[in-house]
Amino acid sequence: MSEFVQLLISGLMVGSIYGLIGIGFTTIYNVTGIVNFAQGDFAMVGALSAIMFYAAGSPLWVAIILAIILVGLLATLIERFAIRPIGTHVTRGIIATIGVGVVLQGAAVLIWGSDAQPMPAFSGDRPFNLWGTTILPQTLWIFGTAATLMVLLYLFFQKTYPGKIMRACAINPFAAQLMGIRLNAMRTFSFLLSGMFGAIGGIIVAPIALTQYDSGIGLGIKGFVACIIGGFGNPIGAAVGGLLLGVLEAMSSGFISSGFKNAISFVLLLLFLSVRSGGLLGDLEKVGR
Repeated sequence: MSEFVQLLISGLMVGSIYGLIGIGFTTIYNVTGIVNFAQGDFAMVGALSAIMFYAAGSPLWVAIILAIILVGLLATLIERFAIRPIGTHVTRGIIATIGVGVVLQGAAVLIWGSDAQPMPAFSGDRPFNLWGTTILPQTLWIFGTAATLMVLLYLFFQKTYPGKIMRACAINPFAAQLMGIRLNAMRTFSFLLSGMFGAIGGIIVAPIALTQYDSGIGLGIKGFVACIIGGFGNPIGAAVGGLLLGVLEAMSSGFISSGFKNAISFVLLLLFLSVRSGGLLGDLEKVGR
């Protein structure tokens, strides 16, 4: 039983990261229709930036805030100069995000090198026991951050004017534009949110896993699969899909073989695309119903 609980906690922890990356995917997709394959690289840049600011002498919390702001601004610049000139052509936009990801990885090598870099834990790294399981303090930070962001995101979409505008753009962008909503402004805002969510996901996992220039590739793939499982375009669904994916990976690694860990992701991807393409919770328009 203790082994099961340990695997469950590990799966939920990793799944929380997948969910945060998945939310970044859905935020951009809802407004632009583009699948941003550079989303995982936002997480990588966020983590390495926080490590850089901390090494330069900034307090850890200041380094984290600066890194989140930096990646958010970087994402808006990418939208303005790399995505917007393409227009509304979705296929070209997706290809552009792949190119952006390659550029970010190359820039990361030039700035930080190719060696994996550590980040200190937010509140120490001494584990403690709970119900016969060993838990790192950083795990609680991951759970708390993911849960807080989920609640704030739900309130944002349901209670705030910008959130309702984003929902309108997701449901019917043409009608939203007829009502006076500035789609270009919402596209920029979606990239800002996506970059910040990606940075947060990369930063909170950095104390547990070393970060290097290609760390975002795996996170991006798992975040994409989380969106497919939960419902592409539904941020709450992406969070649920991430948690489910993380738990299934942990259980398969613990009770079958670690070699099945990545296979689980692609099996679920193919299964949902062929059987339930709308995911578990469907599109964003169903949120709050």
